[in-house]
Parts: sequence; structure tokens; C-alpha cells
Amino acid sequence: GLFVTDYFTRTPRKLSPFRSFASIELFHFHIPEDTVIAVWNLITFKEQGGTFGDQCPDRSITVYFRSGAPSVINPLHTHFPRDTAVPGSFALTLTWTLPNRTTGVFNVTSPLPGDWFLAAHLPKDEGKISVKGLYEECQYLFQPQLIVQRLVNIAVLYPGHVTEQSMAPHNRSCLYKVFVPSYTSRVLVEVLRCRGAEGCPLWLRVRAKAPPLHNSTTLDCQEHTPCQLTQDLPFWQHWYYVLVEKHPGVPGTVSFQVTVQLTDCSRPSLARPPFLPSSASMNMPHSFGSAGGLALGDSPPPTSPNDTKHPVPVPVTSHAGERCWPVRPTLRNELDTFSVHFYIFFGPNVSVPPDRPAVFVINLLPVLDSGGVLNLELRLNVSSLCGENVTVFGCLNHEVPLTSGDNTSVTCETESLAGFLLSVNATASLSRLRIPYPQTGSWYLSLRSLCATEHGFEPCTNVTAEVYLRAYLSPCINDCGIYGQCKLLRTNNYLYAACECKAGWNGWGCTDNAEAFSYGFQLLSTLLLCLSNVMFVPPVAIAVRSHYLLEAAVYIFTMFFSTFYHACDQPGIVVFCIMEYDVLQFCDFLGSLMSVWVTVIAMARLQPIVKQASVLYLLGAMLLSMALQMDRHGLWNLLGPSLFALGIMAVAWTARTIRRRHCYPPTWKRWAFYLCPGALIAAAAVLLYAFVETEENYFYIHSIWHLLIAGSVGFLLPPRAKPSRRLGPLPRRKGCGYQLCVNEQEELGLVDPAVASINSICTS
Repeated sequence: GLFVTDYFTRTPRKLSPFRSFASIELFHFHIPEDTVIAVWNLITFKEQGGTFGDQCPDRSITVYFRSGAPSVINPLHTHFPRDTAVPGSFALTLTWTLPNRTTGVFNVTSPLPGDWFLAAHLPKDEGKISVKGLYEECQYLFQPQLIVQRLVNIAVLYPGHVTEQSMAPHNRSCLYKVFVPSYTSRVLVEVLRCRGAEGCPLWLRVRAKAPPLHNSTTLDCQEHTPCQLTQDLPFWQHWYYVLVEKHPGVPGTVSFQVTVQLTDCSRPSLARPPFLPSSASMNMPHSFGSAGGLALGDSPPPTSPNDTKHPVPVPVTSHAGERCWPVRPTLRNELDTFSVHFYIFFGPNVSVPPDRPAVFVINLLPVLDSGGVLNLELRLNVSSLCGENVTVFGCLNHEVPLTSGDNTSVTCETESLAGFLLSVNATASLSRLRIPYPQTGSWYLSLRSLCATEHGFEPCTNVTAEVYLRAYLSPCINDCGIYGQCKLLRTNNYLYAACECKAGWNGWGCTDNAEAFSYGFQLLSTLLLCLSNVMFVPPVAIAVRSHYLLEAAVYIFTMFFSTFYHACDQPGIVVFCIMEYDVLQFCDFLGSLMSVWVTVIAMARLQPIVKQASVLYLLGAMLLSMALQMDRHGLWNLLGPSLFALGIMAVAWTARTIRRRHCYPPTWKRWAFYLCPGALIAAAAVLLYAFVETEENYFYIHSIWHLLIAGSVGFLLPPRAKPSRRLGPLPRRKGCGYQLCVNEQEELGLVDPAVASINSICTS
């Protein structure tokens, strides 16, 4: 056949250490039909500071593949919530082959067509809290590329028609495909009139959705006569691929005919039982009466494609032959993104008769619905059992209903199909099922009531069970509980939801408490972070005593908002918010930086040099507000104003030193007992904040940060300025308005004013 090659690529993205599914990078691809091979080229490279990160450590990268929906991954081996089904996926770990680059290849032969999802992440780290901009971080970038090779002009088989084929000596196989519509109960593929040098040296392989593989359903036509391959309960609305392959080493030409027969269950020839009421065929509660006259075995009248008044039959294989049961549709009600309720007509109570199943269909839209959680709930009305030991089994299957035989109703699986099983009885009357990231398309729920006997489960007699059925789509499982937050995420044009857990809780629904913080621990961490701000009380008292009223007001502002910000910022349930979180965070950051600013400006003692020194306080407030609005966690946006204030202080002290020809401040006591200890305490606080703080030790390291910063302010704040010594008014002279004598000796109050010289300045 003729092959066509398609190429797809995605933009490189930065990978993050795994904490929850919200921290992974998700990539969405679409594989076309008739693809025979798909090759993913997985490119990973390091970057640091805009260049190649040759010095970055090698960290393994895990990539997950899944068809139809994103992978449900669990690299930390946490516990899933109860009643949660975990779909499988394939994982691949990439190792580094070059210092700054590595490439991996993942091949899939005859992949399923449609949506494919790749999820990638780094291993979990120690949770260090890094200051943004302090140093160049190592970045690990991941870029997947997809190359597909697909066949064109594959021969199509039409049901009931015979196709003749001659396989030349240089040909190994012939590929066909046939479309299987809805309500098909069986697909039969047969090879006729096979003639070759050694009988019929052919293998017959059949597979749904994609070309067959070596492990697909296979039949050796040389050993079986007639050469017939049957597929019971095939997938509806899909292509089935038929591969006729020649045995290796067979000489000459092999000629044969191939035909396909489809069994249509929507046109049975079963008689109507005279005792069966018509409403029972629709599995409605008896209180609703007749459903419109369609009974078991009736063929629905011809309808237009848009007509949905009549139920469409569903196949069930039994000992008596082919039977058809009506399938009830569901009404889709969209409330929000991934918030969809599926309502049953004449529901939600459903009657399950003893002699046949009740079948319902739930349609999930392509791409749109695969990023949430499909929830199913069954509740048995025990009073409807009339004292019988009845168990109602529910079997949820994708793309085809699974209702063949009593044993299948109990196990919910056959040789080629497997579904999700639910059961309710008088003892356990409630059953739930959650499927995270379900595959889109049609999901069929089959309900069957059986009675428990000594010999196992058998059909009941004259007992119609009534079941409450609820089906809905939600973003996360139980909205992630009280210890998690359900986040709506986006990758290109694809939306999905995931839980982000807190307070040590883990798992897909934040229900794994193996590493969870206890209530006492949460209370202790909250009290430490909040009460450590009381350390600002001594600096406030010192500022008030020294007549630094503006500085005292800033310290009170910082103490208040830091206390309530940390009370609102807790990850657990010990949380108290007096305002919106964003407002509290802004005020806490602003108060912290303003405390540094006003303290440094006060240390500069600018009032004798700059008459309007208060302008600097207003300038600092405006600059810091602008910096916080730009980036609250950026290093230089926050460090810049602080360095500017230190520069002003350095200039002021240098000017006094040059003018006096003596070091300022002039006394060694001020340096030894105040400035040096305060500077060391502040430096220790900055080092702890920048290099030691992690997520695990945050509550006590950050509390120590509060204590050190407040303590350094108490040491660094200058003492009260000595009052100026003024002389009495002198006799006024002509030409000179008055004389003002000012004490210019400024030694931060540590020099005896009696020994200071007085200079008189005459101003007019």
C-alpha cells in the first residue's frame, strides 16, 4: 500500500518536580486513522541563565503515555480514594546521555486513533523555598515530537459482499477494513475458496480501531475449515481491520475470497410475551405507567435520524439465541466546566426486572469531558425486594454494553472485554464508582438483578428491584476535600482539573493522611508564625520613647498584617482570614519592606541636612508599592529600594565624617553594643530566609526570621536626638534681622552637651 508520513511537534516546556498532577506538564496529540506506526521523539535539554546547563545535575524524567484521556499517575505510591477505578498507562524514564541534552524514542505499532496524551515530570525534591532572582536555577525543558506513518486507500469490505484477492509471491499480506455500526451483536469474517501451493497457508487476524498486531485475534486457515473468525459484542461506530497474512516461505500465488457478515440486533424476530406490560420494557418505575407501547421483542418503527422517541435495542446473548433489550438515553445538563449531570428520562428511580437487564447510555463529548471525573452512584430501595435476597449488579462498559449471560453480570468481563462492576443488596444498599480522566464516547451501564442461592447467583422470580441511579461529571473527586484545592488547568486548547493538596495530605483526592499534619501541629505552627510578630512590641516602645512616631506606626502596621497574613496563609484547617488573602499578603510584604526603609532613613539622621526629610518616607512607600505590584517575590524588585535607603544612609554618614574629620558615629559603644549586633542579627535573618527555609521547616524558620528582624530593628534604631541649645535673643542690629544659635554637635546623644562648642549663625 501507499504510506503517508505526518509530523507533529510541541513547544518546549519547563518541567517541575512532582507534587501532584497539577505540577506535571501535559501534551496533547492526535493520531489519524489507518496509522501503522507512531514514533515519539522525546527531546530534553538543560538551561541555566539563558545558556546550556552543563553544570546542572542529572535528574531523571518520567513520561507517561495514554490513549483517549490523560494518564492517571501515582509516582509517590499514595492511596486513591475509595471506589476509584485507576486506568492503566505506560511509563518511560529518560536518562541523560550528554551533559546538557538527551533524546528518547517511543514506538507504538498500530496505535489506536484519536487523542493521545503525554505527561512528564521531574522527581520529587526536598521542597526548598528559593528566593526568585537570587541565583540562576537549572531548568529542564521537555519537547515531544510525533512522527506517524499511515496507510492510504485501504480496501473497504462491505457486509454481505464477497471480495476476491490474489496475493502475489512478493506480497506478504492484504489489509481490509469494515465499519461496524451501532447495535451490532456479532462480526463474522470468513475466508472462502482459498487456493495455494500448500492448501490455504493464510493467517486471519482481526482487530478493532487499528490494524492488527501479532497478539490480535488470530486464526490459522490451514488448520481450520471453514476459516471463520467471530467477534461477539464488537465496538460500535468503529472500523474493524482484517489482515490476511501469508505463511512465511510459501511459494507461488495464493488466491482467496474474503467476506464479512454483521448481525444486526435491532431487527430481531422474537414474539411478544403476552404477560409482559409495555412499561417494563423501558425499565421505568411502575408509578409512571405505560411508556408508549413498545414491549420486549418489538421492532421499533422506522424513524428519522433526529427522532429519539423510541428506544433503540441492545444485544444480549443467551442460551435461547439473540435477544434485544431497549437502551435508555440520558439527558445532558451542563452546569459548568466539568460539571455535567446526566438525567434519566422518567428517573432517577429505575426498575430492574428479574428476567432482563436495564441498559443506559452516557455520552461523553470528545476532548471536553476527558479532563474530569465520571461519577456513578447506585442506591437500592430495600423495600422493593419483598424480603428476597436480591443483588443488583451494575456493569459499566465503554463503547459497547456488556450484558451476555448471568456469569458476565457478576464478573463484568468476557474474553475480550472488561468493565467496571458495581453491586448493591439489602446489606450494602449504596455503591459508588469514580473514574478519573475517563475516555470519551459512549459509556453503557447495564443493571441486572440476581438472587443468591446455594449454587451461586440465579435469575430471580417475580421480584422487581428499584434502584436510584445518579451519574455526573465533576472536576475533582469530592472537590479535593478540606485539605486540597481543585485547580482547573490548561495545556494549549485542552482543559483538565487536578487536586493540589496541603497540610501533608496526598493522593488523587487529597485523602492519603500518611504524612498529614495533625491538628496540634497545625495549631502550633499557626501560633508560632503569628505570635512571633509580638517581637515587634519592643521596637515600637523604643520608637515611641525616642519620639520616632512615624517609625512606630510602621512597626505596628507590620506586626498587625504579618500576624493575620500568616493566620490566613496556613495550609490546614487552622485558618483565620479577616480580609482577602491577596490584600493581607500585599500589606504584609509592604509593611516588612517599609520597616526596613524607615529604620535605615532614621539611622541616616537627615533632618539637619535635608530640611524636608519626610519626602523620603513618602518616596519609599511609593517605590515599594510599585515594586510589590510588579513582582512580590522578585529579589531585585524588593532589594533595590532597600539598597537605595542604605545608599542614602552611607552618603549622610560619609558627609558627617568628612565634615568633622572623625568617624561617624563617633563612639565605640554605639558600634560595639548597637550597630554591629543589629547588623549581625539582620544578616543572620536574611541568610536563614534565603538559604535555609524549606517547606518542611517553614513554620519555625520563618518564625525565627520574625524574631531576628524585629530584634535587629531594636538594636539599629538610633536613640532620641538631643534638643538644640538656643541662646536668648540678642539686641537687634540694623541690617541683621536676628541671630539663631544652633547646636551642630550630633553624636546620637552619646556626647555630653556641656563640652560641645557652639557656633552662632546669623540669618536675616
